Amino acid sequence: MSKLQIISDNNKKSLNIKNILFKKIKFNNFKKENLIIVIGGDGFMLQTLKRNKNSNKNFYGINSGNYGFLMNKFSSKDIIKNLSKANVVTISPLEMIVRNKNNQIRKSIAINEVSVLRQSRQAASLSIKQGSRQIIKKLVSDGVLVSTPAGSTAYNLSVHGPILSLHSKKLSISPISAFRPRRWKGKIVNDKSKIIITNLNPSKRPISAVADNLEVRNAKSITVRTNNKIKFNLLYDKNRGLQKKIKIEQIRKETS
Repeated sequence: MSKLQIISDNNKKSLNIKNILFKKIKFNNFKKENLIIVIGGDGFMLQTLKRNKNSNKNFYGINSGNYGFLMNKFSSKDIIKNLSKANVVTISPLEMIVRNKNNQIRKSIAINEVSVLRQSRQAASLSIKQGSRQIIKKLVSDGVLVSTPAGSTAYNLSVHGPILSLHSKKLSISPISAFRPRRWKGKIVNDKSKIIITNLNPSKRPISAVADNLEVRNAKSITVRTNNKIKFNLLYDKNRGLQKKIKIEQIRKETS
């Protein structure tokens, strides 16, 4: 059985929390198999999950960044109790398959979203399909996002995309600064959907495709679908779960 691991970002706050945590765990003789404690921000958590995508471990995040949507708030007093009683949320990432202008294929996973972005001063010209069905024949915009429920309160919310319930089994397709048609607000699709985004003018209007933080430039076509073979088990403090955080963001959006 694999032992408990603690992984932290290299900033001062993360390292300070790590030192406190080591002392607490040693003093309380706390042991939990198959657990990785991740100290940092959302970006550091996303990197850690991707590095350990085949590990089948549980991940408990402690926030030392700014927002820390995927993380738990650190409490020196309650940390052992919180670790012992944490609830599990299981999520699957998106898989992004990109064909570039040289017909090379790049693959990556995205836990929050896949973003397709214009690469020059020219707006992107895109067609979007759900399987063989056309969603939009021609979208002229700064780009488009495909978001998971877990990522729907991140970049997706900033471009006025919908907030999705964690158990909705849906994905959000949201335009970024749509120019034509101006009133297209995007679409919510089933999470079993195969979404195909094609660059209609790759020579004049180059685009890049980004899976969370991995970028592929000069993309000709991007296929996005949920990869249910990969499961991430995230741990959250009781009464502070991911679903509750999503609901709080929903209320904030509705009252803002």
